[in-house]
Amino acid sequence: MITVDFNLFPVGPGDRVLDLGCGGGRHAFEVYRRGADIVAFDQNVADLAEVETMFAAMRHEGEAPEEARAETVKGDALDMPFDDASFDRVVAAEIFEHLPHDTAAMAELFRVLRPGGIAAVTVPSFLPERLCWALSEEYHTNEGGHIRIYTRAELEAKLKATGFEIGPHHHAHALHAPYWWIKCAVGTDRDDHPLAKAYHDMLVWDMLKAPAVTRVAERLLNPVIGKSVVVYVRKPHDA
Repeated sequence: MITVDFNLFPVGPGDRVLDLGCGGGRHAFEVYRRGADIVAFDQNVADLAEVETMFAAMRHEGEAPEEARAETVKGDALDMPFDDASFDRVVAAEIFEHLPHDTAAMAELFRVLRPGGIAAVTVPSFLPERLCWALSEEYHTNEGGHIRIYTRAELEAKLKATGFEIGPHHHAHALHAPYWWIKCAVGTDRDDHPLAKAYHDMLVWDMLKAPAVTRVAERLLNPVIGKSVVVYVRKPHDA
């Protein structure tokens, strides 16, 4: 499930890209397929092991150009083990809502991005997230959960204060928002609930088949209930 629009976030051979808080690696894999050098960065050792296994499988199956490099690095988003201006592009997908010191992490992102480089920052959208919080306390109080809800204006203000130039934005994954509302209503750990399971099966079918009817519906609904908002920012050339 890709959140970033690679038409607005072009990557390719010769680019060095950081996937900050890579999680399961969904964006890292797409960057690798496009021929850029990718560093998948996270503090979760188990996630990084799975990402490394997938990188190896992609190399073996020829799913990425031979000259592209892929690696995993463990570390803290507030103190990354990279030199200044190390990356041409940075993806920060669904990470800042987890961090108590989000502006410090934004400053680290700014530091490791080269002047003129682009970052794609995604967080949960305000309205879908607010409904999740209203339906379930467990959703946002569990360990490692979401600790804040951003408006797009707030996110962009924090990024601008860090030094970034604000670019375009869009919303994504409208069809996923009702799934999380259902989960919050019936219990976040109730994957076996008939309604949650039925909706989940529909989402899997949609991701595998991508029928025109759901693609059109999601495009129309994204500005209203898109689960994620994506903001593209640039580090000034004179930074």
